[in-house]
Amino acid sequence: MNISELIQTVLIYALPVIFAITLHEAAHGFVAQRLGDSTAAMLGRVTLNPLPHIDPVGTILMPLLLYFSTGGAFLFGYAKPVPVRFDRLRHPKRDMVWVALAGPASNLLQALLWGVLLYVLVGSGVTERFFLEMCKAGMLTNVVMFAFNLFPLPPLDGGRIVVGLLPMRQALMFSRMEPWGFFIVMALVITGVVSSLWMQPLMGVTFDLIKMVLSPLSFLVP
Repeated sequence: MNISELIQTVLIYALPVIFAITLHEAAHGFVAQRLGDSTAAMLGRVTLNPLPHIDPVGTILMPLLLYFSTGGAFLFGYAKPVPVRFDRLRHPKRDMVWVALAGPASNLLQALLWGVLLYVLVGSGVTERFFLEMCKAGMLTNVVMFAFNLFPLPPLDGGRIVVGLLPMRQALMFSRMEPWGFFIVMALVITGVVSSLWMQPLMGVTFDLIKMVLSPLSFLVP
């Protein structure tokens, strides 16, 4: 892939990625606020403005460097985590699950909406490649975020869900892994374990689900 193709790909993915990250983080803060913790709201993180959620290194610099240096073969990034005081939630252990689920749920919903938009554009006779590819990028970006964040290891959302579902003693033991969780996840990503044993199967099931939900719109496609 040459430089012009890389730049075009970056432009296609820019809007979907911004929406995916912004709504994911805002969803965590919104649900936390509804369940008793207004920390994120007081810090201005329950917002659709992407700027408060952007981490200069994790959201911009690292993804761009990895994308251009690997020709798009490897890409990783992260947003500024939304602060949640789980002890302020009305039912901390149970509500932790709902707060954690909110982010991936927002990505699944966005993947569906990008799919709807793709059907509408095709059905309306739009043939401009940029917009059609943006819809596909929106679906892929959000399915990737949905699947990756559900990986059952803290500090990812899936790990928080596991902590919330385990009995208290086991939950405390499992949560102690969090300080090293990021490095463990990165090692598993680099070695391909996450991709082969988690991402590919879950993404396949997710795309099948999206296809089934969107099937009533198939009449729009000529």
